[in-house]
Amino acid sequence: MGRYLTLLGVLLAISGCAGLDDPYKRAGTWAPTNINDDNLRAMVVNPVDLQQGAAAKDSLGVTAATAVARYRSDNVKILPDSTLSSVGGSAGSGGQGSTGGGAGVSQ
Repeated sequence: MGRYLTLLGVLLAISGCAGLDDPYKRAGTWAPTNINDDNLRAMVVNPVDLQQGAAAKDSLGVTAATAVARYRSDNVKILPDSTLSSVGGSAGSGGQGSTGGGAGVSQ
């Protein structure tokens, strides 16, 4: 009797492993083939833009090209000094004169 139950348990355990392959390869399962390309084609207004981009109508290409040329030749313009923000401009300790202790804790 014990041998029969052991064999039955092994058979049940093995039968549960029959479908452990890739779930996308099972019959009747959705297959993700070319879905990104199809989705992009559906969203693009002008299909020619997928082959060659279109420039913005208010863009000045000459200004952008000279900026890129300055960047490539390591001759970038220095940004003007601004007093509107002190982000990264302070060489201080970063503290506000704290004497220790936690916030809201009286000593």
